[in-house]
Order: sequence, then structure tokens, then C-alpha cells
Amino acid sequence: MSTIAINARSFLNKQYTGIGRYAYNLVKSFSEAASEHQFLLYAQKGLFQTNRVLPRFASSQIHLKVDRQKKGIDRTCGSFDLYHAPSPEVLQTSCKHTVVTVHDLVYKEFPEGHTEETLRLTDEQFHDFIPRAEKIICCSKNTQRDLVKHFSIDESRVQVIHQGVDKNVFYRLHEDEMHLAKETLTPLKISYPFILYVGTIEPRKNLKNLLKAFAVLCHDFGYEGALVIVGMKGWKSEGLEQFISDLNIKDRLQFLGFVSDDVLRSLYNLTEAFVFPTFYEGFGFPLVEAFSCGAPVVTSNVSTAPEIVQDAALQIDPHDVGALARAIRQVSKDKELQHDLQIKGYQRSLDFSFEKTAQETLKVYEEVLKKGRKSANA
Repeated sequence: MSTIAINARSFLNKQYTGIGRYAYNLVKSFSEAASEHQFLLYAQKGLFQTNRVLPRFASSQIHLKVDRQKKGIDRTCGSFDLYHAPSPEVLQTSCKHTVVTVHDLVYKEFPEGHTEETLRLTDEQFHDFIPRAEKIICCSKNTQRDLVKHFSIDESRVQVIHQGVDKNVFYRLHEDEMHLAKETLTPLKISYPFILYVGTIEPRKNLKNLLKAFAVLCHDFGYEGALVIVGMKGWKSEGLEQFISDLNIKDRLQFLGFVSDDVLRSLYNLTEAFVFPTFYEGFGFPLVEAFSCGAPVVTSNVSTAPEIVQDAALQIDPHDVGALARAIRQVSKDKELQHDLQIKGYQRSLDFSFEKTAQETLKVYEEVLKKGRKSANA
């Protein structure tokens, strides 16, 4: 039995986003699989704020190690054979065998979306772990290409492992269950029908072009529904209120901020169309979540989106506001197209599971450990 230490920082906040969802579901899948390994979850005091199901992990092989005195991972966890950082970080461990997951190269591909301090710190992380990590996991082929392009890494060190969707959380409701979804949304006073957007409010997500397209949809095409926006405000979201006022669509928008998974599932199930016109993604969790809930999807034809959606969504140039407006109108008006996209999207969602992600990640661990044993015996 080998001991794997995993940095649990990313999913110990109550409001975790994509990286936290990945790390949490990866560990959860490890706990449910028959594995010969023991897992140590490293957490720093002050970050452990979650009431999620950590205590219910279905395995005695998973242990939470809380660093209460800032001793560091090595002294907190004791002896371990491999360290996995679920996102880039400066590796503060003496462990020889390390694996790092890279979700995107947004700081290289979209630097204007970050502060100078964030760019500096992120670059420091990448330049620290890249020469040290024995294996780097990328969540998409697009991320792998970006990593190799910017850092000239030998591709043999990089393994592409798609992330998954938690089908216990994101699933299609039966017609006779839709009233339950509406009851879940009642306190939020959602207007029907509605178009849905999910994602952090920041430049690379392309929300401004979506708002422009929605204005065209309302003013030129006579759309009578709402645009529901889920996500926290991020970098460079200032000035959005004036932008919306200038478009004269303020009364047609509903900003929900961060929402629970129950609310998000209900929104995906009830929307006329999920619209995700992103400029750049590493993976795009909302795409597979929407697919799994049966939402018709309109998304970009750039970055990782084509790799993830294949033929299961309408794809548009994210810079073309008119094309985006027409695509949304087409999906909202054409019930046959809606149904076709729902079926294709759900079928595509079956290709993504965290069980599969966990199995492929375990293979990476075993490859690294086997290589280490061979070196030790040489």
C-alpha cells in the first residue's frame, strides 16, 4: 500500500468553484473505489470551513490532516510516497514523487484578465512545479497544447484526463418532477421563460457580448423572457451596471451570485437554453453540467469548448454578437432543435464521469510510483 498526500485547499471553502469541484469529486471517487492506496488530505487551519460530506467519505483509507501550527505538509502528514497538487502551486514538500493538475493557461492566453500581482504569483508557481513534477495532468487537450506551447515541455510528461460531472447532483428531472425544481427557485422569484449563464463575471467569460446579444434578442427579435446570471463577480467586473443600463435591459436580468447545487440543477433543468460564449476555458464544468441536466447549449467555437461539446451544442464565434443572438433565438423558438440538443447533450455527458477521472488518475500515480521503485532498485 502506498500513501498519497493531496492538497485539499481548493475544496475546503463553502463556495468552491471549478478547481474545488474537481478536487472534491476526485477524492470522493477515490473513497468509493477499491484502491490499495491510503490518502492523506492536507488542510491548513483557517481554510477548513466546509460542512460538506468529508466525514462521510466511504473509506477508512482517507484521512484529513489539519495543519494547525503552520508546520507544513511534510511535518503535518508525516511519511507519504506521492504528493498530488490538484492545481498549480509552489511545491513545499521534499517528496520526490509529485503530480500536479493544470486546469488552464488563462494567465498566459488571457493576461489582460488578471492583475500584475496575480500574473507574477501564477508564473512563480508554474516555474516552480514544472521542472519538479514527475507527471502533469491536463484537463483537456487544449490545455495540454497551451502548456507545451508556453513551456516547451516534453509531451511524455503530460497526461490528458478529462474531468467529470457528478450525476448525483446534476441530472435530468422527469416531467412530473419539474414542479419541484420550480419550488426550489420560488424564493429567488425567477421569471419564466429564461436563458441561463453560469460562470465567474470576468472578461474572458465574454458576458458583455452575451448581454449585447440578449439586448438584440429583446429589442429586435421580441424575446419576452429573462436572462439569469449565476456566478460571483471577478476581475474587471466594474462598470457592468452602466453597461447594462446603456443596453436598456436591466429589468430583464436576474443576477443570483453563488447558488447551491440544488438551485443550479433546477436552473439547468428549466432553462430554454444554457449560453456559454466563453473566450477561453481549461475544461468548462458548466457545459457538462448543463448537458447532464438536459439543457440545450449554445457555446463558443474556440478554446476547449469544441473538444468538450463536439456536435452536441450550437457553436458560434464568441466575437459575433449577431450570430450569438440568432443562435439563442433559434434554440428558444425551435422546440424540435431544443429536443435534439437535449438528447445529444445528455449522450455526450455520459462520456464524463469522476469515476473515470479517478481511475485514470490512479494509473498516473501508479506509473510514477512504479518508476520510482525501478529507480530505487537500479
